Amino acid sequence: MSVPTPQTTPPNRRNVELTLLGFSAAVTVAALIIVELSQDRFLDANLAVYIVAYLVVFLGAHLAVRRFAPYADPLILPIVALLNGIGLVLIYRLDLASAAEGDPSSAATAQVRWMVLGVIGFVAVLILIRNYRVLARYGYTIGLAGIVFLAIPAVLPASLSETNGAKIWIRLPGFNIQPGEFSKIALIIFFAAILVAKRDLFTTAGKHFLGMDFPRPRDLGPVVAAWMMSIMIMVFEKDLGTSLLIFSTILVMLYIATERVGWLVIGAVMLVFGYLVANMVFSHVQVRTQTWLDPFATYDTTGFQISQSLFGLATGGIGGTGLGSGRPNEVPFANTDFIIATIGEELGLIGLIAILVLFLVIVMRGLRTALSVRDSFGKLLAAGLSVTMAVQLFVVVGGVTKLIPLTGLTTPFMSYGGSSLLANYCLIALLMVISNDAREPAPTTRPAPKPAIAEAMTEELRRP
Repeated sequence: MSVPTPQTTPPNRRNVELTLLGFSAAVTVAALIIVELSQDRFLDANLAVYIVAYLVVFLGAHLAVRRFAPYADPLILPIVALLNGIGLVLIYRLDLASAAEGDPSSAATAQVRWMVLGVIGFVAVLILIRNYRVLARYGYTIGLAGIVFLAIPAVLPASLSETNGAKIWIRLPGFNIQPGEFSKIALIIFFAAILVAKRDLFTTAGKHFLGMDFPRPRDLGPVVAAWMMSIMIMVFEKDLGTSLLIFSTILVMLYIATERVGWLVIGAVMLVFGYLVANMVFSHVQVRTQTWLDPFATYDTTGFQISQSLFGLATGGIGGTGLGSGRPNEVPFANTDFIIATIGEELGLIGLIAILVLFLVIVMRGLRTALSVRDSFGKLLAAGLSVTMAVQLFVVVGGVTKLIPLTGLTTPFMSYGGSSLLANYCLIALLMVISNDAREPAPTTRPAPKPAIAEAMTEELRRP
C-alpha cells in the first residue's frame, strides 16, 4: 500500500525581505556618513540616533510582517525602507545647509519621529485589518468620512487651513494634519466597493462610436460626482494636486473594472473642460497656468520656485554633484514639494531614474497583486492603491520638471511631512494585506485515512 507524500508549504520569502532590508539599511547608513563627511563634520550623536532609529523601526516592521502577513510580497517593504532612508538623508543634508547659512532646522529629527509613527500605523493596519474584505461592507461609510474629512479645510478660516495659497490643512494647537492624504485612501476603498456592487451598471453598453463603447448618459453618475468633487477641491481649496490625483485614480479604476476605453475618453474630456473653465474664471488657476507656461517671465515672484528647480536639475546633469556637494537649498521648499529637484541636483539623472524605478517596482508589484488576488474587491482595491501612487509620482515629477502645472503634492516616503508619511505607510500596509491573501497557499483537505485491516468491520457470510 502506497503512502501519499505530504504536501510541502511553499516558502514565504521573509528571509529574502530581511536580506533586502539589510541592503536598504546599508545604503542609508552609507549615504548619511557621506553627507556628514562632505560637510567636514565629525559623526555626532544625532547621526547615531537616526541610524539606530532607522534600524529598529524597520526591523520591527519586518517582524510584524513575518507575524501578521507572512506571505506578503517580499520586495515592497525593503523598497519603501530604501526610499524613506534616502529621503531622510536628503532632509538631513538640507538641514546642514540651512544651519551653515545661520538658519538651523530640525526637519530630519521631526522626520524620524514621523517615520516611527508611520511604521506604527503600518503595523496597526496589519494587525487590525486581517481580512480586507470587511472594508467593502463599510464602503459608503468610509467614502462619506473621506469626503467630509477632505472638505473640512475649505470651511475653516485661512489661519487654520491655508499654506502658500492652498487650503489643505487642519491646524490646531500642537496638531497639524493634511486630510487629503488620508481621504484618497478612503475614496479608493469606497469606489472599489461601489464598482463591485454596481458592476452591471458600469458594464452596460451604450453608444458605439469610433470603435469604442461609451456608457449610457444615465450611468455617468459616479464619474460626474467625482468630477464635481475634483472641481470643488480646485476652486475652494485651491489644490490642483489632490483634485487631479483623486479624479485620475477613480477614472483608471473605472477603466480597470469595465475594460472600456470610453470611460477614459469621457473622463479626459471632462478633466480638460473643467480645467479650461477654471482657468478662465479663477485667478489662482490663471497664475498657476502662466507660471507653468513661462516661469522665467515672473522669476522674481511666482516663477522663482520652478525656475530654481530647473536650474538645480541642470546643475546636476547626468551624474549629479554628489551628496552634500550641491546647493539644493536654493530651491524653496526643497525638502517637501521639491525634493525631486534635490535628488536631481545631487544624484543627477542617473540617481533620479533609479528612484523612479524603485517607485515603478512598487506599482508593478501592487498591480501584480491585483492580478493574483481572487476576489473582485481585492483586485480593484490593490489596483487603486497602486495607481494612486503612480499618478501622484507623475504629478510631482511633472510639476517639478515643468511638464505640467505645479500642483504642490509631495513625493511619497521621501518628502518631509507627517501626514504624507503616515498615510502612505497605511496605504502600503493595505497593499501588503492584500498581497498576503493573494500569495497565501490555499488550504488543502487531506483525505480520510483508510481503516486498518484489524479495525475494519467484518461480517459473516453464509451460503444460502
